[in-house]
Amino acid sequence: MGGGERKLKSEDSQRVKGFLLQLQENVCNGIEGLESVAEFKSDKWDREEGGSGISRVIRDGDIFEKGGVNFSHVFGKSMPASATAQRPELAGRAYQAMGVSLVIHPVNPFVPTSHANFRMFVAEKENEDSVWWFGGGYDLTPYYGNDEDCIHWHQTAKRACDPFGESFYPKFKQQCDDYFHIKHRNEPRGIGGLFFDDFNELGFDQSFEFVQAMANSYLDAFLPIVERRKDYIYSTEQKAFQEYRRGRYAEFNLVYDRGTVFGLQSGVGRIESILMSLPPTVRWIYDWHPEPGSEEEKLYTHFLQPKDWA
Repeated sequence: MGGGERKLKSEDSQRVKGFLLQLQENVCNGIEGLESVAEFKSDKWDREEGGSGISRVIRDGDIFEKGGVNFSHVFGKSMPASATAQRPELAGRAYQAMGVSLVIHPVNPFVPTSHANFRMFVAEKENEDSVWWFGGGYDLTPYYGNDEDCIHWHQTAKRACDPFGESFYPKFKQQCDDYFHIKHRNEPRGIGGLFFDDFNELGFDQSFEFVQAMANSYLDAFLPIVERRKDYIYSTEQKAFQEYRRGRYAEFNLVYDRGTVFGLQSGVGRIESILMSLPPTVRWIYDWHPEPGSEEEKLYTHFLQPKDWA
């Protein structure tokens, strides 16, 4: 349970923190590279209770309506309920959690929203070995789907996974489909990708290498899709459908997303950063249904159906 072949050292945490900060920088640079009118604003913050972070936010761009790339490293004296629901034996332990979480909401409804998160969690108790694990992944939420984009997204994820073992991609794809399911709607949030949690089975060094490979493939998966779709002409009605579907995004994040729920429960998170992932404008329409045979209906009947894209 301690995560492999050796005890966690303080320098291990520093290595992970250094990588995550560089990941934040790389993602911001990649997103900014497609923008002509907006750039990321950086907001560094500290918490007296233990923790600090850097929130980087872009908004009102010509390509990206709102995006956030958040780094946080928080500490607590006792693990919150959301973190011990699956592991009650860790209740009462002190903890530290660090990660990068990002959500990019495009202007154009033909460009999907994308989300990624990579994190390490350490539960600590005096005179006992630390218990650590990694989590993360990335997923794609199209509004007007395209098979080419879905295939590219999943094939990129698979290529990143396969050097560590061919079982990881199908396993983590399935976990992604299961996790990003909006139970009260009985529908997927998007077309999935990868999701893993409680991951320490390769030992620290190789588990960390796996996380780095996944994280470093995110821009390769997302940016080509943006470049293909960002100049598509769209109508007022198509923009309204994007905002309607963003409502599903908000519902999932506030009700089911572990990072959001953990942040709100822990008492040491920063609310502005935790809720950074929410879309800029959203609409809910009572009892709305797409027209039969429409592109909007195709999202439900074709794209929001888990399938083997890779």
